[in-house]
Formats: sequence, structure tokens, C-alpha cells
Amino acid sequence: MVPDPKVVLDGEGMRRTLTRITHEIVENGGPPEQLALAGIHTRGAVLAARLQELLSDLHGIEVPLGYLDIAFYRDDVMTRAGSPVVHATELDFPVEGRTIVIVDDVLFTGRTVRAAIEALFDYGRPARVQLAVLADRGHRELPVRPDYVGKNLPTARSERVFVRVAEIDGEDSVTIAETEVLGRPEVDHLHRDAGLDAPRVLGRPEVDRLHQNAGLDAPRR
Repeated sequence: MVPDPKVVLDGEGMRRTLTRITHEIVENGGPPEQLALAGIHTRGAVLAARLQELLSDLHGIEVPLGYLDIAFYRDDVMTRAGSPVVHATELDFPVEGRTIVIVDDVLFTGRTVRAAIEALFDYGRPARVQLAVLADRGHRELPVRPDYVGKNLPTARSERVFVRVAEIDGEDSVTIAETEVLGRPEVDHLHRDAGLDAPRVLGRPEVDRLHQNAGLDAPRR
């Protein structure tokens, strides 16, 4: 039997954590007029919007906010189970000369951050890129280290960290849960609940077609 998830941050804990990160960004992010936030879809985008609001409310700093979609920048896009969920990358400000703080919910292997940096640099060359994460669970596979960390969470590979935000999930929380081995019917059911196709391996024609349907150029070979 899989044990109940362990709550490591509740709503109030998340609020305090984001407030602290906001103060740290002000201290270490450089000149406010050169600062911008870029949240990684989906929950990283929500957290970035909250940080933007806190920077305005607590420090009177108006910071541009953008969103990064990494679906086709992932290094496993052709082998990842299920069809990629495609959002829009929105960076409605020049990135050149700015300090861009990339925001995500959980830092794990570092591959999502690598993809986000690649997506960001398609829009220009910022002066500096920083990383803010709500939770760092370790197990890095790439040399990625965050500049701002809400909470360090030592975890086992068999565990998962779940971040819930009120804007999407109806509540704010961070929990750790043991994962169980799921059979194909259970995996298919989870994909349907998430609005995804059943997991499968994507071939190059399918990846190209997904790009075309999303109005994007074909991925680089």
C-alpha cells in the first residue's frame, strides 16, 4: 500500500516562501529596470505571475513577465510518453541586456531548465539568466544550480514532488508521495484525465506534424 503524501508546504508556507524569494531577487537580481521574469508553463508560469505581483506590492518594482513553453525543446520529445502539451511562449519585451529570472515549480534533473534556456535564447541574448524554483528535489543530471530556492527537498528516485496552485488545482500545497508501478490501463486513465492521448513513442513525422499544428517551425535535427 502506498503511504499518504507528505505535506511539506501548505498555502501559508508557500506564501511565505514566495515572499522570501521576492526579497532575494531584489537583493541579487541587479538593477530593477533590467529585471524580467519568465515562467515555465504550467505551474512555473503561475508562480512567476505571483512573484511579479509581490515585487510590485512589496517593493514597488514593475517587472516585465513572460512565459516559456519548452514542449519542443525537450531532449526527449521524440521518445516521451504521450503527446506534448503545447502552450504559447510569450516574451513581449526585449531580452537583450536584461537579467531574466526563469521560474519553475520543481527542479529535478535540470533538463527542463536546459530546455527553457534554449527557448529563451531563441528570443535574444540576455545579459544574465537566473533560476528561481519553489522546490529543489535533487538528482541532477545536468550542471544546473538555482539562484533562488524556496525549499530543498531530499527525495528518493521512487518519490514524486507535487506542486498544487490555487489558480489551477484549487489549493496551494507542496507534497511528496511514493510512486507505485502503474499498469497500462491506469496510465491511460491518468492521461485521459489530464487531457492527453495515450502514451506512445512519437516518430519524426508525428513530431513535425505537432509543430505545424502549433504554428511552429519543425524542430532542429
